[in-house]
Amino acid sequence: MIDVNFQLKGSAITVVVLAIIRYEPKSLVEELKEKIAQAPQFFVNSPVLINLDKLENPESLKKVADLLTICRELDLQPLGFSGVPEVLLAPVNKTGLAILPTPSERALKLPKQEAPAAETVVERVVETVVETVVETVIEERLVQRQSKVITRPVRSGQQIYAEGADLIVLAQVSEGAEVLADGHIHIYGTLRGRALAGVKGDESARIFCQQMEAELVSVAGNFVLQDSLPKELFKKPVQVSLQGEKVVVDALVSS
Repeated sequence: MIDVNFQLKGSAITVVVLAIIRYEPKSLVEELKEKIAQAPQFFVNSPVLINLDKLENPESLKKVADLLTICRELDLQPLGFSGVPEVLLAPVNKTGLAILPTPSERALKLPKQEAPAAETVVERVVETVVETVVETVIEERLVQRQSKVITRPVRSGQQIYAEGADLIVLAQVSEGAEVLADGHIHIYGTLRGRALAGVKGDESARIFCQQMEAELVSVAGNFVLQDSLPKELFKKPVQVSLQGEKVVVDALVSS
């Protein structure tokens, strides 16, 4: 028996990022309803991260609570904000929701190592020259990304995550199942659930499957729902990649 009141654990969950470019409440509601209607089961009670990094008219969003109300009335559950402009920090803080850093903001906060003083560097160089000549050889090596291999079908309700690796599934992915990877995803069977590659922002990641029937496919946070998949490629072998911010689905042609 564990004699503690709680445990802290990391977890991978699918979060819909609502990136608002222009805030106009009426048109926002209409567009969200249209998108939700494409896959209602996916969006029901879905956690949502509201991104304001590209917001063109922040002055129109003084009442942030109204935006949260819009989301909740559409069965979306806001869990926080990212990319909040300075002018909206106060009203966003009043909501009590978290403000998460964007990838670029996270990189800026990494601690920087202080460079040694110039005199110290000179002294070390002189000593090295007097004592011996050191030859430094820099060898470039290709670091291979590891792969996580799943041999059994991924059943409805299951989630498989390949952290820091590619994911290879040697069976089908059922409806309601979810497979995620920091790298590529290879499915040697039918993809009926959701597949999310490059979940930490790798825009070069791809999804390969032998039979495309997915509820949703995503690369580096950009996703496409089943209704938007090319009809001629439905139930066919395909590969999914990212071009700019557009998810592209192409036929997988064997040579």
